[in-house]
Amino acid sequence: MTARAADRARYDRATAQLDAPVAIVDLDAFDANADDLVRRAGGKPIRVASKSVRCRALLERVLAREGFAGIMSFTLAESLWLARSGFDDVLLAYPSADRAGYAELAADPKLAAAVTVMIDDPAQLDLIDAARAGGSEVVRVCLELDTALKLLGGRVRIGARRSPLHSPAQVAEVARAVARRPGFKVVGIMAYEGHVAGVGDAVAGRPLRSRAVRLMQAAARRELAERRAAVVRAVREVVPDLEFVNGGGTGSVQHTAAEDAVTEIAAGSGLYVPRLFDNYTSFTGRPAALFALPVVRRPGVGVVTVLGGGYPASGAPGADRLPVPYLPEGLRYDPQEGAGEVQTPLLGPVADDLLIGDKVWFRHAKAGELCERFDTLHLVEGDAVTATVPTYRGEGHTFL
Repeated sequence: MTARAADRARYDRATAQLDAPVAIVDLDAFDANADDLVRRAGGKPIRVASKSVRCRALLERVLAREGFAGIMSFTLAESLWLARSGFDDVLLAYPSADRAGYAELAADPKLAAAVTVMIDDPAQLDLIDAARAGGSEVVRVCLELDTALKLLGGRVRIGARRSPLHSPAQVAEVARAVARRPGFKVVGIMAYEGHVAGVGDAVAGRPLRSRAVRLMQAAARRELAERRAAVVRAVREVVPDLEFVNGGGTGSVQHTAAEDAVTEIAAGSGLYVPRLFDNYTSFTGRPAALFALPVVRRPGVGVVTVLGGGYPASGAPGADRLPVPYLPEGLRYDPQEGAGEVQTPLLGPVADDLLIGDKVWFRHAKAGELCERFDTLHLVEGDAVTATVPTYRGEGHTFL
């Protein structure tokens, strides 16, 4: 029996009394992935990206482990909810226009001490001030650096379009604008190198593309390490007591951690290891988050139909944004239908071994987005479900 076949047998036994669709997290794999992230971080703390987890119980589990400290959130409403729930170090990774949230933040000393907001433009300070509604608490601010690699005088750009702040001078000028503004304090810098951390460099069947990605990422790491260090020096001239410099992501943990200027690493997807992380040479994780759909039809030889399955991931549309049939091995989508909203046909000789009611296990393309589809996660240890915990959705929260 292969390792994957053994996992399928375990998961089927663990969920034998549960009707599909059902989602699980294999805690042995989850913990092993956490250990691997800590090893790659080389002693620097890992701030957990909550959008890649979206389950309070699992955030608490990983933050209880040595090597993890703090949360990187994705909306202001989520940040405030987490802070009210007892998480005392929450960095909002994206600028917000949530006026009601800012009013709540500025009026509550506990929330203001626990939550740090993201800006990359002084106009965002205007919005916060206009939303204070009399709240006078100092708002903790993080400045985001654009990490994109610019070539040919800026005519070629590689990297996500996030912050407009690219140079040390630009970031330092915004730091000075914050310093001149009563009611705000710069406490950190964030720089997420998604073109390094979030792009696989070993795409199956694409050796030339994979080599090009590796060359690009090596050049991007060198350029960013130099520029990030210069940015930190420039900002420290304005803010000598800067608390943290955050960088990285699951795919670049060990590279980012090697930079002296970086004080902490962001990672989250590496805990679940979705399918988009199969194409990396820098690390190998264990799939920990899976979902099962039930076989409801057998339309013909070599075909079964499962209920549901149309759970595409965000990003540029493409086949790599679809969940992948994982267990049993050997199933694939019908290219004429793909993953359907209500039903999904799957092809392959192994389909003839499946019966009505059997479970087919899938891996989502991304990590936390799976939790937008399920109210609960069943936590598996060995061949048993040892706990069932709510996702954000299960607690009544869909923040985006």
